Amino acid sequence: MPLTQDIPTDLPADDPRIKRPVFTLREAAGYLGLPNSTLHSWARPAHADPIVTCFPARGREATVPFIGFAEAYILSVFRRAGVPLQRIRPAVAALSKEIGIAHALASERLYTDGAEVLYDYATEHDEEQLSGLTVVRTGQREFAEVVKDYLKRVTYGTDGWASQVRLPAYEHADVIVDPSRAFGMPLVVHGGARVEDLVDRFKAGDSLADIADDFGVPQPEVEDVVRVATRTAA
Repeated sequence: MPLTQDIPTDLPADDPRIKRPVFTLREAAGYLGLPNSTLHSWARPAHADPIVTCFPARGREATVPFIGFAEAYILSVFRRAGVPLQRIRPAVAALSKEIGIAHALASERLYTDGAEVLYDYATEHDEEQLSGLTVVRTGQREFAEVVKDYLKRVTYGTDGWASQVRLPAYEHADVIVDPSRAFGMPLVVHGGARVEDLVDRFKAGDSLADIADDFGVPQPEVEDVVRVATRTAA
C-alpha cells in the first residue's frame, strides 16, 4: 500500500508549534512520565542526532517547543509498548526515511502510514524487539492496540501536524497540551485551569475544595492533578 500523499510534508519554520519553546526538558519529562535522563538522551544525545526537537540550553528557560513535546510523547508510547531504548532510535530513523519528512513523529502520516513502515522495517531487518508495535489484521498492517490507544490522544490540525495532546497520566482529569491555549502549558479541560496553577495553590496550603470552587474544576479532577504532580515530584 503506498504511503499517504495528501498530507503536507513540511512544517513551516515560523509555525509557533515549532518556533516557540514551552517546556524545559525536566518539565516535559515529568508531564510524560519519562525519566529526565531518557528525554535528555533523545533531545541532546552526546554522539547522535536528536530525535526530539529541542533548542540549545538557555539556563532555566524553556527549550522544548510543542512539536518536540509531541515527538517525545510518541516516543514514550513506543517505550510503553516494550521497545527497548536502544531500538527506538533506529525505528525513528526508518520512519523518517520512509515517510520522507522531518518531525515524522509529530505528523499525521505516522498515524496513517507508520504501522506499515514499522512492520516492513522490523520484518526486513529481523527486529523482533519492534514486534510489539504492530499487528496484521485481515491482511492490513496496523498498530497494536496499546499503541493505537495512545496515538488516539493526539489531535492533528488541518495541516496534518499535531495540534493537541491529551496526557495519559490522569485517571479523572482531562488534561491537554494545546499550543493555542494557556501558552501551551497543560490545562484541565473542565474549568480551563492550568495544571501548574492548581498545584501551586495546593502547595500554598489551600484545600482541594477551595481550589475546585475558585477555578471551577471538579474536586475529583483537582485531586487527580495534585496526585500526579506529587507522584512526579517524588
